[in-house]
Amino acid sequence: MLELSGTGDDGTTGLLGGGRAAKDDPRIEAFGTVDEASSALGLARALSPNPRVSAICEELQRGLYAIGAELGTNPEADKSFVTTGTSQIQRLEQLISELESEATMPAGFILPGATPASGALDLARAITRRAERRCVTLERAGGLRSPEVRRWLNRLSLLLFVLGRYEESQAGRVARPAKRSEWERSS
Repeated sequence: MLELSGTGDDGTTGLLGGGRAAKDDPRIEAFGTVDEASSALGLARALSPNPRVSAICEELQRGLYAIGAELGTNPEADKSFVTTGTSQIQRLEQLISELESEATMPAGFILPGATPASGALDLARAITRRAERRCVTLERAGGLRSPEVRRWLNRLSLLLFVLGRYEESQAGRVARPAKRSEWERSS
């Protein structure tokens, strides 16, 4: 998948386990979006002064790396190459529970960006939701090896929302509500 030789100049990219796929193939769209989410998490990790938030971000980046590898594997390659299962999903659920108990969750929609790190976490959340949608497309086409990937991404998006609120609470900040009346007045 890492191409330094220019072999992707023809509009294709290499798959793990051999073979190539068009760069707009649903599989490539899915793992490319997972890569974007990991980059946004890297930004959040770099911006957060909180060691716990940084450590969780790194753990999640490693999980996204495994998901990306799973998505980027040639469907004809070893069918046993599945990295995501129930235990990985349970780990996300455990983190959600822990962080929810330590931070107040908003009652409605919020405006991201109460802190630089929480803004980056919300960006990662939005990208993760897009990755999940890309996996649904891949699944409908019969190319998703395991529906656990889609489930993991779904839980991850919730965790990133909760982690953003935890980051804000640890910084003594609260996200502003996205009240409709506020943006209607400004137009």
